[in-house]
Amino acid sequence: MENPITDLSQLDMNKTYSYADYAMWRLKERIELFKGKIFKMSPAPNIEHQSISGNLFGLLFQSFTNHPCKLLPAPTDVVLLNMKKSTVDKEIFTVLQPDICIVCDLEKLKDGKKCVGAPDLVIEILSPGNSKKEMSIKYDLYEEAGVKEYWMVHPQDRSVQIFSLKDEKFIGLKPVIENQILNSPLFPDLKMDLRKVFV
Repeated sequence: MENPITDLSQLDMNKTYSYADYAMWRLKERIELFKGKIFKMSPAPNIEHQSISGNLFGLLFQSFTNHPCKLLPAPTDVVLLNMKKSTVDKEIFTVLQPDICIVCDLEKLKDGKKCVGAPDLVIEILSPGNSKKEMSIKYDLYEEAGVKEYWMVHPQDRSVQIFSLKDEKFIGLKPVIENQILNSPLFPDLKMDLRKVFV
């Protein structure tokens, strides 16, 4: 049996890898695969990021208790399917770990290890080290995979941008700022006072 991959230095950063490869690695660093390419995640999130993430999760938990959809925090592997909609691990090349996601089709969680296919709602909290990545590459990947609603949380501006999928394209809604109530187009009963998020 081959020695396990335990360090990024053992990998070729120019190579294209699949979920089957990813699942075998035992790395200390957190990584994601963007169409087969390795992207190192930022070092451990700062306190502000973690505080916002905890507040969001707590508020969402209240709304999704006894709800048929599943609320999942990071790190949860989300594998986005290619155009062939393959579910074979060696033919899946995108593995992301959103800060929070909500999955309503529980068949996507049936193997107990990952979400196979697009979650219904994805939340990413931006930080100085990953803003360009989230705003550009992940936006495209989530849109292409069919994520129905994508929240981009901006700690510096204390605001949330919501993108809603219409005809396979994200439509950006007016940003919600910290003294306003966020209303989810996808989940009409979900209303969130952002003052409780940006504490």
